[in-house]
Amino acid sequence: MTELQSLPLNFRTVSMNESGTKLRFIDQTQLPNKIVWVEMDEIEQVWQAIKTLAVRGAPAIGVAAAIGLAVAAGNIKAQDYAEFYQQFCRMKAYLASARPTAVNLSWAMERMKRTVLLHKNYELRTVKAALLAEANAIAEEDVACCRAIGENGLPLLEGCRAVLTHCNAGRLAAVEYGTALAPIYLAKEKGRDIKVFADETRPLLQGARLTCWELQQAGVDVTLLCDNMAATVMAQGLVDAVIVGADRVAANGDVANKIGTSGVAILAEAFGIPFYVAAPGSTIDMACSTGREIVVEQRDPAEVSELWYQRPMAPAGINIFNPAFDVTPAKRITAIITNEGVVRQPLAENLAAMFGRKK
Repeated sequence: MTELQSLPLNFRTVSMNESGTKLRFIDQTQLPNKIVWVEMDEIEQVWQAIKTLAVRGAPAIGVAAAIGLAVAAGNIKAQDYAEFYQQFCRMKAYLASARPTAVNLSWAMERMKRTVLLHKNYELRTVKAALLAEANAIAEEDVACCRAIGENGLPLLEGCRAVLTHCNAGRLAAVEYGTALAPIYLAKEKGRDIKVFADETRPLLQGARLTCWELQQAGVDVTLLCDNMAATVMAQGLVDAVIVGADRVAANGDVANKIGTSGVAILAEAFGIPFYVAAPGSTIDMACSTGREIVVEQRDPAEVSELWYQRPMAPAGINIFNPAFDVTPAKRITAIITNEGVVRQPLAENLAAMFGRKK
């Protein structure tokens, strides 16, 4: 564990260490007060890191899981391929259970499994090397993917003075650039400043702790809002667009994202403000027909009543409802910005045209 005071602007949130033996990532539970880097190579550690949100954000989860699985598989002691494959599959299934909503996790696990199957006639050291190479490829593809999202999204923000975002879909949620914040970073690179209003995002405060931190680090003009202030800034004409990330996009265009996103979409619709979702192709789940099929993770009630308080802020024993995500209906989404292009309404028809043959 390494603690730093500041970071270079081109840092990678998730990566493999230089020797290719450990997963390395910034511990997001420590931000914004500490910058702590963690390295690990045991599958139980990686599962815990994903479950406790030390590494979070759909793209970052997929990359972290791929690297974590690759380095953990490198430590498997097996006599032959069959024994290795059996242990690998147990690791894969275990890691996939860490968080059920983000489709990038299961997507990355299936991709790693395919790599093992493609090398079943090779020596185990070759299989292990192939897993490391595939994990690195997934990481590199994520960087290119997020930059492409930025390039595709930036024209939609032409003339836009300020956007509102919810949760964290920036570089901390990916390897670099992020999804929803990628157009903001691209605008900055091109000498154009777009102001950001960031919802705090209760109960885990990803907007306050993470989005505000990373934008401030990058020199972007950012203003923090309590979640219940979004309507006010919209009513005052301070926001020209809303842009958010996604943890899963169903085939009909319904989008699962951090809890509170659906409410922001309703507000944007009421005030006539475009509502954009930014997501890589790996987040588009064409096997999931509608948002009703998306499993929404239920998290520890203590996150609501105790986590960020010196003393409990709710009566002992009170019932607490704490879903991690909600589903925004396709009809409330102006467009979905992907690495392959912008998907406009009707979303179901246009998602099928762009991603129908993905699986």
